[in-house]
Amino acid sequence: MKTIAKYFVTILLLASATAVLADMQSEIQHLLQYVENSGCEFERNGTVYDSKEARSHIERKYGYVKSRVDETEDSIKYAATESSISGRNYHVTCNSNKQLSAQWLQHELTRYRNKPSDTAARDSLQTEF
Repeated sequence: MKTIAKYFVTILLLASATAVLADMQSEIQHLLQYVENSGCEFERNGTVYDSKEARSHIERKYGYVKSRVDETEDSIKYAATESSISGRNYHVTCNSNKQLSAQWLQHELTRYRNKPSDTAARDSLQTEF
């Protein structure tokens, strides 16, 4: 009987880990789409990029750091916060409002997580602070 219980617990843990990973991947994909569809400008090392270029850069950088990512916040920290080379913060400007990209993305992640599940697929692209 103990063997069956251990087997059942193992299956539950694996299922739980798979669900957490799927949720994290869904959140990361949402944030990438949010960046791309925002129409905002992104400043990296003093150069301004459009939202499509910003998504491409963040996605490429995420590919390099994903082994260090245990939760969605880590993807923001390691791929969308600052330059790995210069250490300079990334900024985003939406509707003439310039802010740190990490704060902007964390705010969107919080909003996304707090949405009712039946509307989770719809995104609001502009967030007023």
